[in-house]
Amino acid sequence: MKSGQLETVKATVDKVHIDGVRKTKEDILVNAVNQMFEVNDFTSVLLKSKETKSILSGLGCFKKVDILIDTSQGPGASPDGLEVTFLVTEYDKPMGSINTVVGDNEGSVVIGGHLPNLKGRGESLSLEYSHGTKKSSAFNVTFLKPLHNKSKASWNASVFQGLADFPSSGYKELNRGAILNFDFNSVPLVRHTVSWEGVWRNLRCINRSTAFAVREHSGHSLKSSLKHALVADTRDSNVFPTEGVLFRVIQEYAGFGGGNIGFLKHDAEFQLNIPLFADAVFQAGAIAGHLQSLPNGKTYALQDRHFLGGPVNVRGFEMRGVGPHSDGNSIGAETYWAVGAHLFAPLPFLRGKGGLSERFRSHFFATAGNIGNFKLGSSLKENMGILAENFRLSYGIGIALKLAEVARVELNYCWPRRVMKGDRPNPGLQFGIGLHFL
Repeated sequence: MKSGQLETVKATVDKVHIDGVRKTKEDILVNAVNQMFEVNDFTSVLLKSKETKSILSGLGCFKKVDILIDTSQGPGASPDGLEVTFLVTEYDKPMGSINTVVGDNEGSVVIGGHLPNLKGRGESLSLEYSHGTKKSSAFNVTFLKPLHNKSKASWNASVFQGLADFPSSGYKELNRGAILNFDFNSVPLVRHTVSWEGVWRNLRCINRSTAFAVREHSGHSLKSSLKHALVADTRDSNVFPTEGVLFRVIQEYAGFGGGNIGFLKHDAEFQLNIPLFADAVFQAGAIAGHLQSLPNGKTYALQDRHFLGGPVNVRGFEMRGVGPHSDGNSIGAETYWAVGAHLFAPLPFLRGKGGLSERFRSHFFATAGNIGNFKLGSSLKENMGILAENFRLSYGIGIALKLAEVARVELNYCWPRRVMKGDRPNPGLQFGIGLHFL
């Protein structure tokens, strides 16, 4: 029978069974399957069954969900009634894993343990230790509690320790702290995260050649901050999108509830993807941020500043290679902006060859940006002129590789065309790996 004919076949769901449940609570299961009783034809039965399977799989309770549809039998069965059975396999034991993950221009090995569905409503406890290729290491313990409501809300609490080197700025940083997050959707595809973070930070110089402008920020600091992040994402892929828009805004207020650090920090990101001919895609992106001290006398530390330059944003410069430097060390600034235009297209010699061709793209780009402690006024035209003065510009060509559906690798040949005094340009071949690219 053709799919169009299925819509004319009347069908109702008399009963829904969930087989294999041992510890998962009934209330979240009832909420997940209630929509199955809204159908009136066989096509809608199939669609709702698939949708319900997705909901059950997302509860965090089951590692496998299968569907069985049969005619309704027994007393009270409707003439066109069906019984739908979901065959589930619960998580029943702790899990461990060893994975490789990718950050901004760094890879890490992650060893983890996971206790799923602790209380029968998808709660979980996770432990992770990671060690990166650039001497970074981190350990965290996270408890997650999903709320299973229409806004897909959840909260999680974690304690962590992280050590990272920043050789371009001449320091390394040890962080110990705790985070409390609350996530929810205001509308579909718009995700909010409200969080509190308390962290004890220890900044140390990497060696004796570290600039004094960095040394004066060394030592301990305590930051307590509230943060709000909004993400609206309509893209069809995180790595090589062919259409859609990404909009991200992050605001942080440090100085809430104690600590010697205080500031307001704003960051924004925008990305637009437009499909062209022959599977080519034009991508335009922009990022910007601003940092300011609080009027109560509390201020920010070096590691709170914005930094710009490198293979994941303004290409053709070393990591943190754009903007203020002191004795060769990048010291960051309060305000920055950057824009990028990209053309991604399949490699000519791999076109139409299946899976391999989907992983690679040729890449043409131009990026520009600026960073500094700008003194802005009330005139928009004047401020635009201040921000645009001494902007940096680079362009190039390269190859991009997709790693699963989470990260991207780029090998580009770059031409920095506008470079200012103190910058660290990196003409020629540049390798980049990361989760987020301009």
